[in-house]
Amino acid sequence: MQPLFRLFAVMPLWLVHAVGALLGWLAFAASPTYRRRFLANAAQAGYRFAQVRAAVAHAGRMVAEAPRLWQGDALPPCEVRGADCVEQAWAAGKGIVFLTPHIGCFELSVQEGARRWAPAHGSFTILYRPARQPWLARVMEGARSRGGIQAVPTTLHGVRQMIKALRAGRAVGLLPDQVPPEGLGQWAPFFGRQAYTMTLAARLAQQTGAAVILARCERLVRGRGYVLHLQALESALGAPLAPTLDAAVLQINQAMEFLIRQSPEQYLWGYARYKRPRPLNPSAPAPAEPSA
Repeated sequence: MQPLFRLFAVMPLWLVHAVGALLGWLAFAASPTYRRRFLANAAQAGYRFAQVRAAVAHAGRMVAEAPRLWQGDALPPCEVRGADCVEQAWAAGKGIVFLTPHIGCFELSVQEGARRWAPAHGSFTILYRPARQPWLARVMEGARSRGGIQAVPTTLHGVRQMIKALRAGRAVGLLPDQVPPEGLGQWAPFFGRQAYTMTLAARLAQQTGAAVILARCERLVRGRGYVLHLQALESALGAPLAPTLDAAVLQINQAMEFLIRQSPEQYLWGYARYKRPRPLNPSAPAPAEPSA
């Protein structure tokens, strides 16, 4: 696997995306479980397969482009749109919570943000869970701790590091559509169905007064690069983040829905968004999904 990983890191982006698209369709054809989940999640959001079929190939591109992003000599071209909201937040002396769902090239979102703003405003902090394979864990650790990015563990210590960064006026990045372990989230509607949702993103913003910026890194056709779209949560939803936790968590889910509807053909519909959370104590059963 390591030689193949290094090969993908040096291949031209158009070829990486072409191979990735093929891999995406092979995975879709080979796994009935993945295929059913993809179709069910898209239908839950109101999309027919014809409307999101391109997402099958984009899922493969997401996997294929990772070596290039982690070990490539330079980041691929990425245009940034909506940067004014970021500049305004830092001009006001605020830290920033960047939020992005599993859409487009979300790995590049933090890397491009750090490349552009870390020299002036300090490193971007992200949560990091090591891969199980030792060689891949080493690659990921190096990739996610370079270029103005500080990766912290998915522990209480890591959360404290994120709070410290925000209070110092720096930035953190999260994928709030990840399913957290039991006890670290709450049930909230996501495309009309109850989904176990992290509370960390809302708590970080509420405790530190940080600005919440939505990010969506769009993958362009034929390997031409990417476009990173940025928008303040208040601008997207028409209201600031609520002071109560329940309302803020719901708003963040609504914000993720808003981003996904901007380019549903690039969302990772095969992600198990509605699964029950894993217990923090492996011997304890996970809580059941609420009926409403």
